[in-house]
Amino acid sequence: MMKNKTYILTLSGLLLAGGLSAQTLSEAQKMFLNGEFAQAKPVFQRLVKQSPSNANYNFWYGACCYETGELQESIPYLEKSAARKVINAYLYLGKAYYDTYRFDEAVDNLEEHISWLEKKKRDTAEAEELLEKFRIGSRMFRGVEKVAVIDSFVVDKTDFLQAYKLSPQAGEIKFTGEGTCTSFTNEMGDKMLLAKENEEGQTQLYAQSMLIDHWGDPERLNSLNETGTNLNYPFVDSDGITVYYAAQGGDNLGGYDIFVTRYDSEDNTYLRPDNIGMPFNSPYNDYMYAIDDFNNLGWFASDRFQPEGKVCIYVFAPNDSKEVYDYDLTGEEQLTTYASLKNIQATWGNADKVRLAKQQLAKAMYQQQHEQKAKGDFTFIINDGITYHVLDDFQSKEARKLYQELSQKQKDLEAMKRSLNEQRDTYASAQKSRKDSMTPAILDQEKRIQELYKEIEKLTFEVRNTELKARS
Repeated sequence: MMKNKTYILTLSGLLLAGGLSAQTLSEAQKMFLNGEFAQAKPVFQRLVKQSPSNANYNFWYGACCYETGELQESIPYLEKSAARKVINAYLYLGKAYYDTYRFDEAVDNLEEHISWLEKKKRDTAEAEELLEKFRIGSRMFRGVEKVAVIDSFVVDKTDFLQAYKLSPQAGEIKFTGEGTCTSFTNEMGDKMLLAKENEEGQTQLYAQSMLIDHWGDPERLNSLNETGTNLNYPFVDSDGITVYYAAQGGDNLGGYDIFVTRYDSEDNTYLRPDNIGMPFNSPYNDYMYAIDDFNNLGWFASDRFQPEGKVCIYVFAPNDSKEVYDYDLTGEEQLTTYASLKNIQATWGNADKVRLAKQQLAKAMYQQQHEQKAKGDFTFIINDGITYHVLDDFQSKEARKLYQELSQKQKDLEAMKRSLNEQRDTYASAQKSRKDSMTPAILDQEKRIQELYKEIEKLTFEVRNTELKARS
C-alpha cells in the first residue's frame, strides 16, 4: 500500500439512521479514527449490507477496505459515496485509483476533494502535496520504458539480498547490520558506498575508501543527501560513475523510488539525480536496483502487490538505450500491464533477448550456488587459529547444537531490527493517535532486541568454550 500520510477524517455530519446500536457504531467510529480499520470494518460492512444506497456507509466500508489492502474491493463503495459527494470519498477514491495505476482518474478525484476543502475553508496543504504526487504518476505513465522482465520471485523482505545472484565483477551488495541499511563494494574492494543512520534516525549515503589495510572514515555525500530522505540501497555501475540508489520524498511515485545519478570527478560531486520511472518505480516501495554487466542482467526489488513481510525480486534484460511505449497507440489496460509488471510475460516482445537473458540467469544462479558450496555455509571463529565454515567442522555435538541455536537467534535479531526500523519509519509520519497506539509495541521490541543481543553474546561464548573442551 502506498506510503502517503493518513488523513484524519472529519466524521461530524455523517449521521447514521438505524442499523447498529449507538454503542457499537460509536466504537467503530472510534476505531476508524484511531486507525484500527480491520476492527472497524465488520461493523461498516454490516451497515452497508443493510442500506446499500447509503453514501456514508459506503464511504466508511470502502475506506476500511482501502486501509486494509483490499484495493479492488474498496473502489465500487468509494465510487458510490463520491457520486453522492461525500468529501473524503474523493480523497480515498483518488488514492485507490492511484494505487491501481488509474492516474488521471486519481488526479481528477483529488482535485475535486481539494475543491470541497476550499469551499469548507479547510486546510489543503497535505492534499496539495498528494496531488503533486498523483500528477507525477500521470506524467510517468506516459513514458513507460520497454523492458524485458525475464523472471520474478517473492522472498522474505528480511533477507531479500540473498536472491541477488551477481557476478563478482559486478561488486558486492550486503546489509551493513544497521537496520535496513545496505552497502555496495566495487570489484576491486577499494571503494564502498553505504547507507548509515544519522542522529535523527534518517538514512543517508556515505563513501569510504580502502587505506592500505583498513577502511577510511566515511564521507557523507552531501550533494545526494539533499535530494530526498532516507537514501539507501546504493549500487555503482561498472563504469564507476553511474550510481543508483533509492530514496523517499522528492519526485517520488511511492515510498521508496529508484534514482540514477553520475559522479562528476572534476567537482567531486554528483549530478542532479533522475527518477528512473516506470516500470521500475511504482506507487509502492521500489529499491536495490543493480546491473550486472558481466551477465547482462538487471535486478530490483519491489513490494508492489505483496503481503506484509514479502518482497518481489524482478530480473530484467538491461537496454542499451531507453525506449518507451507509445502512449497514444498503446491501450491503457495494456500499458498498465507493462507498468505494473503484473504479467511479466507481456514484456517478452524480443524473443531472442529473453532467451539469452534466461540462459544467463540460469548460468548465474548455478555458478553462485557452486561457489557458495565451495566456500562453506558460514564463518564462525573458534579462536585465533580455528575458523569453522560448515556444521561438520564441529567435533562436539553439543557445540554443534548450540551453534544452530545461535544462528537462529542471529537471524531473529536481524529480522527484529529491520521490523523495528520499519515501525519507526511508520511512526515518524503517523498521526498522534496512531503514534500513541504504536509506542508500547516499539518499546517492547527495543527491549527484546537488547535482551537478544545479550543472549547472543552469552551463547557465542558458550559455543566456543564447549567446542574447545571437546578439542582439548
